[in-house]
Amino acid sequence: MPENIYYRLPDSEIERFLMEDCPYGDLTTALLDIGPRLGRISFTTRHETVACCTEEAVRLFEGLGCLADLLQPTGAVAGVGVVLLQARGPAGALHMGWKAALILLEAAAGIATRTHNLVRDARSVSPNIEVVATRKIFSGTKAVATKAVYAGGGLPHRLGLSESVLVFAQHVAFLGGEEELWARLPQIKARAKEKKIGVEVTGEAGALRAARAGADIIQVDKLGPEELAALVKAVKAVAPQAAVAAAGGITLDNARSYAATGVDLLVTSAMYWGKPADIKAAMEATAG
Repeated sequence: MPENIYYRLPDSEIERFLMEDCPYGDLTTALLDIGPRLGRISFTTRHETVACCTEEAVRLFEGLGCLADLLQPTGAVAGVGVVLLQARGPAGALHMGWKAALILLEAAAGIATRTHNLVRDARSVSPNIEVVATRKIFSGTKAVATKAVYAGGGLPHRLGLSESVLVFAQHVAFLGGEEELWARLPQIKARAKEKKIGVEVTGEAGALRAARAGADIIQVDKLGPEELAALVKAVKAVAPQAAVAAAGGITLDNARSYAATGVDLLVTSAMYWGKPADIKAAMEATAG
């Protein structure tokens, strides 16, 4: 089920979507002289889809002077042939909003649907597992992508470098070695009392060192399910309170296998990369 942690994209974002597609008016509609004629546009699913940013699409059309109806809110799981939203108004406004709204809906719903499927598959074998999305998002799309992850039932792994602590090998390279990290970890925990401290490792030996040093989250990178299952068992025996996260190469094809290892978290960017949702936009003229 979706986590009801949705938020509104600011008006400036919606205006940016419009300005990218229609910065200086719609030349075709103007030359055809159909701008004032009244019409209706509807957006309909072509496959099972998790709706996302339908509220923003409604606001986009409202900002163009149209009347819009939200029929499926963000997070709704819509079957085939379900109308997500409709808008009514002058043809000029409908054409200006058409592609900007469609691209937003398809991109956001694609991420939300993939997230939903990852969560569904992982929880089919491990009901309490969390699917968390990395920050490997194409620049400028974080607000939409993060809303889509929430809509699909996932959570962000790290929204940025400023709000979480996760130590990588790249950090250790500047410490002079892992021993310095393990020595410093209690001090780091003492300073960052609000935060959980995560450490990324590549195998069981590093995971056990991290567990004994007091790491709250042990992120294991690119380890196969069989080896990972043994690692989880070993870590939980030493530090049952520590969360173990599987990262690197988690996809819809293997989410069940990784969830079955006993990890607490699946860390992935798979939801960001794939086809957008397929949504039909239909426009028609209306009388009056």
